[in-house]
Amino acid sequence: MDKSKRPFRKSKQRPFHKSKRSFRRRLPPIQPGDRIDYRNISLLCRFISDQGKILSRRRNKVTLKQQRLITIAIKQARILSLLPFINTATGVKIKKLTARARKKVKSYEKKEKSTVRDDNK
Repeated sequence: MDKSKRPFRKSKQRPFHKSKRSFRRRLPPIQPGDRIDYRNISLLCRFISDQGKILSRRRNKVTLKQQRLITIAIKQARILSLLPFINTATGVKIKKLTARARKKVKSYEKKEKSTVRDDNK
């Protein structure tokens, strides 16, 4: 049989062949030195949406254990009025803290700095 009259044959390809693309490894959102605590508002704000909802684990790219700790910390911060339960359209921003919350955050930061200094000595 002539080559010209043979039926069309596809080239041999593996059905589940993945391309060998290089990928950039992403840095974890929580560094090893970061503490997941209800007083660490700057860390917790990264895991809350604009509406005030806790973001999913897939979106945060954190482990299951970290997500559980984040959820507990956010709920504690909400109960102690460090974070709002709902971010309404009238302007309650997560970044702006109440006077009581600012005081607690400052005391927490001072404790963190003193423990870091003690560890370095």
